[in-house]
Amino acid sequence: MAAATASSVAVALGGVRFPAPGFLVPGSPSLLLLPNPRRFLAGPVLHLSDVQRFSAHKLRASSSEETSGSIQTEELLADLKQKWDSIENKSTVFVYGGGAIVAVWLSSIIISAVNSVPLLPKLLELIGLGYTGWFVYRYLLFKSSRKELAEDIESLKKKIAGTE
Repeated sequence: MAAATASSVAVALGGVRFPAPGFLVPGSPSLLLLPNPRRFLAGPVLHLSDVQRFSAHKLRASSSEETSGSIQTEELLADLKQKWDSIENKSTVFVYGGGAIVAVWLSSIIISAVNSVPLLPKLLELIGLGYTGWFVYRYLLFKSSRKELAEDIESLKKKIAGTE
């Protein structure tokens, strides 16, 4: 009876009969015999001697300065500690950091809300492409306009640095 049930539940696939999932026949092997895998391989078959030959050619890449990474890390940590100790009002750093985290969170919410409106993301992409085309034509296409852009950037740097 169990054999009849097993044969009625088994699925024929490629000449091999697999029992249905979750169905175990007492006394039957739990390991299924599959077709020969070499028949499905596209490339040449590697033998044990090939594998041993490949394993003999192990390579190791190393740097000439293996300790340079740890030295750079120590210098970076020392520099950060020195800058942190030089800050007089540490609470302001935490307030600005918290404000930055809140700003990123809010902008994420706004962007996801705008993204959920139908056709609005595609319209904004078109506006962005149009502005990019205008910017390339206005500032990057001709040599004189590139010089003008470089001068504008330098004047903006001076305004930000407070040297102008």
